[in-house]
Amino acid sequence: MTQQSIPTVRVRLFAGLRERAGWGERLIPLDAQRTTAAGLWRQLALDTSPGEDSAELPAAVRVAINQAFAAPDSPLAPGDEVAFLPPITGG
Repeated sequence: MTQQSIPTVRVRLFAGLRERAGWGERLIPLDAQRTTAAGLWRQLALDTSPGEDSAELPAAVRVAINQAFAAPDSPLAPGDEVAFLPPITGG
């Protein structure tokens, strides 16, 4: 008998997002109800306080799927790599 595997996506966080979350990369089960990058952001609840409803993806945060910039409403598939990138400043 084969065991069915749970579909996952690899999530990568950068800069301030990584610092706030306390992690930079994780495999996250792909929730059938949240199959877009914006839905995944809500699933992760990165911008919420305890007891608060999940937040929308901030407009300033860029999304990359499989190392290509993508729209927040882009669909996700099992095995995708999803990166959330905050605004970057330099000087």
